[in-house]
Amino acid sequence: MGAHLEEPLEIGDVTVPNRLYRAPLLECAGNGPDAVDALIADLEPAAASGVGLVFQGATIVREDGGCAAPGMTRVHDDEFVARLARLTEAVHDHGAKIFVQLEHGGLRSMETWHAGYRREHPDLAQLAASKPPWQLRALDRVGFLDYDPHVMTTGEVEALAADFGRAARRCVDAGYDGIHLAGANMGLLHQFATPFYNRRDDRFGDRDAFFELVLDEIRDRAGDVPVVTKVPAETPAPRIVRRHLSLEDGVALAARLADYGYDAVVPVRTNVFWDMSIVRGAYPKRAWTDDALQDAYADAFGSRWRALAVRALNRLQARRMHFDAPWNAGFCRRVRDRVDVPVLCEGGVRERGEMDHLLGAPGGATAGADAPPAADAVGMARPFYAEPRLGARLLDPSGRDHVTPETRVVCESCNNCTVPQATGEPGVCRTPSVLRERGRLAKRGAYDPEPHQSTTPETGERGDEQPPEK
Repeated sequence: MGAHLEEPLEIGDVTVPNRLYRAPLLECAGNGPDAVDALIADLEPAAASGVGLVFQGATIVREDGGCAAPGMTRVHDDEFVARLARLTEAVHDHGAKIFVQLEHGGLRSMETWHAGYRREHPDLAQLAASKPPWQLRALDRVGFLDYDPHVMTTGEVEALAADFGRAARRCVDAGYDGIHLAGANMGLLHQFATPFYNRRDDRFGDRDAFFELVLDEIRDRAGDVPVVTKVPAETPAPRIVRRHLSLEDGVALAARLADYGYDAVVPVRTNVFWDMSIVRGAYPKRAWTDDALQDAYADAFGSRWRALAVRALNRLQARRMHFDAPWNAGFCRRVRDRVDVPVLCEGGVRERGEMDHLLGAPGGATAGADAPPAADAVGMARPFYAEPRLGARLLDPSGRDHVTPETRVVCESCNNCTVPQATGEPGVCRTPSVLRERGRLAKRGAYDPEPHQSTTPETGERGDEQPPEK
């Protein structure tokens, strides 16, 4: 049975006020003295605009290593995490819920791919589930990447799972309503789940085992807090990759994790490599032609020729990875047929009509009365870089009918926001046409709590008319 976007949703014992969520993004807030203020500036606007559930983006469970991009926040420290209560209170003041996404990047981490970071941290180990597959070793031999991995022992895997549990306990104490695990997009959880990376001969060779142990540790240390996880299917994997997760494998994994006790799942089609299968969309030409970023790219990738090679791969992937929005819908629908927990769908959703269709909204203009739902909640990520208060345009909780199936985000999926994050730049919209349209909407009062009341748009949020200076 379907539902309307404005209807509440139960995830574990938490009631989310509606079914629109802000999917995890890289906030690049770090752990410095201004980190909490930066996170509030990034995340509170979504809650203020009516979004029911806000996911704080990938947050690292250890003091050292594990970051997939510069500036990621860590939650290893009791004192710092206690300060995050200001963030959770700010979100709760608007009636929304907030979950934190916990991660360790494993072979996706900066100690693998970021040349400047490796020079500054020469003793930092690259953690791996198993010896890297031959495709990655080939990239090492030609000098494109630098692999010197440490394959974790059984005891080290158990210790890492305990760190997830301790991080969850700190976050729950700080007021977070739930935990989201970065189980896809080539993070370490994903690496344990796939035969491409996991060729272990201990109990963690069972590709469910690390997910199960992490959930056990969270339950033991943080109580009965709702836990959500992404679940991968490696359908964009190239032909040279024979051992990977098919769509059927991903559906089966989601069903097993739901049976084991996860409170919701987020099915995601992704590659075995960290590439544009994660975001898709246009080739981010403008992000690469900015002269101010060129030295930073060279430092990140080790040289200008490596940076140019990455740019060429971006261009090729953008052509190969068709947008096909919403690209996770079929995966989500198959998972929803198998599980008894909520299924959350994200990946290219851009219109209210698409949301109604995914939820199987009764009488929805796009869905039709008999359309089988693919999901129980719908999320977006990059559009919130473009419109921090996007919920005000997509939700119609009072029945004022200011939203139509054609109501669409202004994000152009051009990736000018995401690619510069490899250099430590914040995630903000940098596309002039999008910023102009957001400005016009703001002047018309589209982001005000009451639609169509013209006011002066607020300033000072990260992601406003111009990106902030570093």
